[in-house]
Amino acid sequence: MTKQTWNATQYALNGRFVADLAGGVIDLLDARPGEHILDLGCGDGALTAKIAASGAQVKGVDSSESMVAAARAVGIDAQVMDADALDFDHEFDAVFSNAALHWMRNQDTVLAGVHRALKPGGRFVAEMGGHGNIAAIQVALLAVFSKNGIDPARIEQNYFPTPASYESRLRHHGFDIHYIELLPRPTPLPESGMSGWLQTFRSGIFQQLPEAERESALKETVELLKPFLCDDLGKWTADYVRLRFLAVAL
Repeated sequence: MTKQTWNATQYALNGRFVADLAGGVIDLLDARPGEHILDLGCGDGALTAKIAASGAQVKGVDSSESMVAAARAVGIDAQVMDADALDFDHEFDAVFSNAALHWMRNQDTVLAGVHRALKPGGRFVAEMGGHGNIAAIQVALLAVFSKNGIDPARIEQNYFPTPASYESRLRHHGFDIHYIELLPRPTPLPESGMSGWLQTFRSGIFQQLPEAERESALKETVELLKPFLCDDLGKWTADYVRLRFLAVAL
């Protein structure tokens, strides 16, 4: 498995829809004035700022220096920190995470750290990629990169669990599950289409290829997906499926 890298400017152009579609999980968080909330995988702080507007005191952490710099530039209290190295001790009323958990490789370490960061009775509210997320995109990438001699184990970067499997994992780490649901969400992409999506969210995979071969591999992946995810007007829709949950630390 290769490591994904992030560029805050590129993400703002091609990935802003991720934050724009997070209204449901923000509502589920129901942040209250005076609460202390940790935004895990805060990115460029777009949602951190929305949470802070409730009157809550919000801290953001992210593993990407580029993203944290962008969040700080708009006044967010953010720091670079790996999700599997959380060092908080019963400090937060809630931990929030959107579109970040599925990038985290050491799930059990992450969940243990989240539980430790929460006060007893604290809320863990998150949305992540769920079972079946970007299935067509994954199959197309597998076809292209396997042909180029890349081990399939190095192609997939994410963890997309079923509700039952993630509920079991959460319970193992001391959470009571109040709500968990798989939500199909076909997602229209911006003008950059599938090419922009792949260059933003799968840059780490393409970097495994020699530089001279990356452009042709990108074009081949886009062409494989075009009959299934692009309409007659040239508009692309990604085959997203999200897993949303509310868990409480016991």
